[in-house]
Amino acid sequence: MIYQEKFKVGLKDVWKGKEVSNKAILEYLEDIAAYHSDSVGYGIHTSDTTHLTWLLLDWKVKVIKRPQYGQILDIHTWSRNIIKCYAYRDFEIYDEAHNLCVIASSKWLLVNNQTGKIARVEQKMADQYESEWDQCVFPDKEIEKIKEPENYKSSIIYQIKRKDIDVIGHMHNLYYLDLAYEALPEEIYAQRPFDEIRIMYKKEIKLGNTVVCQYAYEENKHVVAIKSEDKKVLHAMVELK
Repeated sequence: MIYQEKFKVGLKDVWKGKEVSNKAILEYLEDIAAYHSDSVGYGIHTSDTTHLTWLLLDWKVKVIKRPQYGQILDIHTWSRNIIKCYAYRDFEIYDEAHNLCVIASSKWLLVNNQTGKIARVEQKMADQYESEWDQCVFPDKEIEKIKEPENYKSSIIYQIKRKDIDVIGHMHNLYYLDLAYEALPEEIYAQRPFDEIRIMYKKEIKLGNTVVCQYAYEENKHVVAIKSEDKKVLHAMVELK
């Protein structure tokens, strides 16, 4: 089943006055994924009774044609595959002229929000999503891992604040991109927007945590590793191209 919603590009969604930002794109995709889960009975509205929550593990996004301020976007999403405790979800964003603007793929983990443990997707739940098994926006159905660089050029330190925390008590998924942008050298940051985005989430970040964001440039990609203060825990990897 392909789920659709329309979104209007607002003022907060653009950078340099007209083009939609990567953070806004991720926000649209995250919202429509939540709306789809709501519609089949496994979203935010029902989490108190199902005790189930989807945790995001991976983003892979490619911008083909960047939408602009004021445009109405038609966003499509669908469950592509559900295996044991994992679900793969793909997305397409079209503009008013039905030009394909963005394609994206994501991977999610089902968790029991009472125990914090991984939960297996029951067949009844999987059936509700009516997965589109053969409809993949990228040639590779698996989302490749981001390899951590051996050497870094620079780093920043950041302490997690209340504004960074989401409804389940972790740093919100969108803010990992913000951290990566802050870690970029100024001359690289000025090159935005990047049209290819990969985010790999490894370990949640909580209020009061201090993280180190390390920057490297390898194989024509800007890579930021987000780690614990002692650098022993890898929280996430962000790759921009």
